[in-house]
Amino acid sequence: MEGTTITYTVSADESGLTMKSFLRQRKGISRKLLVRMKQEQSIFLNGTFTYLDHPITAGDVITMKMPEEESENIIPQNMELDIQFEDEDIMVLNKPANQCVHPTLLHPDGTLANGVVHYWMEQGFNRKFRAVNRLDKNTTGLLIVAKNQYAHQQLSITQRQNQLTRIYEALVHGNLNKEEGTIQAPIARRSESLVEREVREDGQDAVTHFNVLRELKGASYVQLKLETGRTHQIRVHMSYIGHPLLGDDLYGGSKDWMDRQALHARYLSFPHPRTKKIMSFKSELPADMTKTLNKLSF
Repeated sequence: MEGTTITYTVSADESGLTMKSFLRQRKGISRKLLVRMKQEQSIFLNGTFTYLDHPITAGDVITMKMPEEESENIIPQNMELDIQFEDEDIMVLNKPANQCVHPTLLHPDGTLANGVVHYWMEQGFNRKFRAVNRLDKNTTGLLIVAKNQYAHQQLSITQRQNQLTRIYEALVHGNLNKEEGTIQAPIARRSESLVEREVREDGQDAVTHFNVLRELKGASYVQLKLETGRTHQIRVHMSYIGHPLLGDDLYGGSKDWMDRQALHARYLSFPHPRTKKIMSFKSELPADMTKTLNKLSF
């Protein structure tokens, strides 16, 4: 099965650049990927393999061919996948609760990765599983999977440039004293735990914006926008300001209303890695959060 093919046509203002400058500076291709393409002799100028120091002119066609890569020891498992969108470069999935994204020592199978790898193998593809954004086991909602190295690398640039918009919705304990605000507090791993995080001065910078959608009976329905993507960021930040998520007993929440943290990745927006067209996706609240929201509404 053939791998991914990326094609660029050189414009007039790009004439005179070397292939390396064009691909690195104008197209954002990583040095690592270019080294691989050179070693495999899979970069072509007008259909002929050409070294990266070759100058280019307007109208030249540069083609990069990347073979499929075998998945890294992930056991394929047949499972139902809620695929919101798919093309040759990306998949956008809606992840359910109680499912890890990647296999771990405690959860070696039954993960989203196991299901996606099986789905690809059924179509005749061997691919590495590359999740672009991460969701905790009991967080539901939208997740992007890159289907090739090129797409993953381009989406990584998108993240670093803050062009990946991630909006979550949550149910938290208590009523906040303002309609909106920003939590800027560094997060680090708690020294005595492999899992738990905490706000600490020597942690990594973390910024969460919140907006109260509705006040409830002893709780609030809030929208949260991530500016950074630290592990457990929303859970830690909301607990830090005294409003832990319902069901999140790791960070001070009660399971009286929810048996998992009430957190849903509701909305994603990002430029497509190949076309640069803005892609936007929205996922409805899962049934358990909707049920709790209705019960706690005035």
